[in-house]
Amino acid sequence: MKAVILAAGFGTRLWPLTEDRTKPAIPFLNRPLIAYAVDYLAAHGIRDIIVNLHHQPESIRRALGDGSALGVKIHYSFEEEILGTSGAIDRVRDELLDDDFIVINGKIVTDIDLHAAMREHQEHQAIATLVLKENAAREHFSIVEIDGRRRVTHFAGFPETVTAEASATEAGGGLLKIDNAPLMFTGIQVLSPRIFDYVPRKCFSHSTIHVYPCAIADGKPVVAHITNGNWFEMSTLDRYLEASLSFMRKAGASVIQGAGCSIESGASVEDAVLWERVHVESGARVRNAVIGDDVRVPADAVIENAVVVRRRIVEEVERGTVIGDNLIVPL
Repeated sequence: MKAVILAAGFGTRLWPLTEDRTKPAIPFLNRPLIAYAVDYLAAHGIRDIIVNLHHQPESIRRALGDGSALGVKIHYSFEEEILGTSGAIDRVRDELLDDDFIVINGKIVTDIDLHAAMREHQEHQAIATLVLKENAAREHFSIVEIDGRRRVTHFAGFPETVTAEASATEAGGGLLKIDNAPLMFTGIQVLSPRIFDYVPRKCFSHSTIHVYPCAIADGKPVVAHITNGNWFEMSTLDRYLEASLSFMRKAGASVIQGAGCSIESGASVEDAVLWERVHVESGARVRNAVIGDDVRVPADAVIENAVVVRRRIVEEVERGTVIGDNLIVPL
């Protein structure tokens, strides 16, 4: 069985961390984020992997190479123009026609049981099996509606935000879990080659907009596999920092330091992610922050609830404040 990892996006919601690399190439616990998706597939016996590329493609090539260091074989599909989640598989459809295959987003870290989803896919002879999860905190993820047979019926809008009047209980990680929480798509899917009957040829298309609704309208089995496995998605600065801190705290740490970092005596650094070659001078305070490669935090600086990168890597300042050599973007 083969897999496709989607890694072509611009990562605009993770800017400025994605100014010089694509989203799946950002470091998570000092490893490229996409390496976790590769490990996840390999752990489920899938070692023939296609990765699509567009924005900052070399950042992924540097992170993964040919895959041999991770025990897999990786092929790349470079998109001159970004093709969308189903346009990406259309471009490599000839390599995916022999058997069922997996498509997974390159921006997630998870322990969801993929074998269970694959079994359900085969039992239902599904054209597609989407791995869904309760959106316990009603975050900004599209609602996926299903029927009594666990078939996907509709991709709806976003859930209403949590209100004080909502009936809620405390969920894992301190999140509020609302009664009858909506289901959301995890970005993990098992597909039959029959899905290509619905994938437009040689154009931009999205699976949940242009493909699955057409298959559902034709009565094809688009099946929901519902999981309660751990799942972290890194599409925003807040989610990236929150997931990093969650893993750090489990390990009994409050700071992640990449290669070549130094924190001078007298500096205060807590709940922070330091990429590579970060230097924090004595007297500086850093809290609840992400500090990018080669940033020097001066002695008088107070960095809280922010992301900091070197100004020189940023082509155009979209938001934030330039102070000295650094660009500071609030969370």
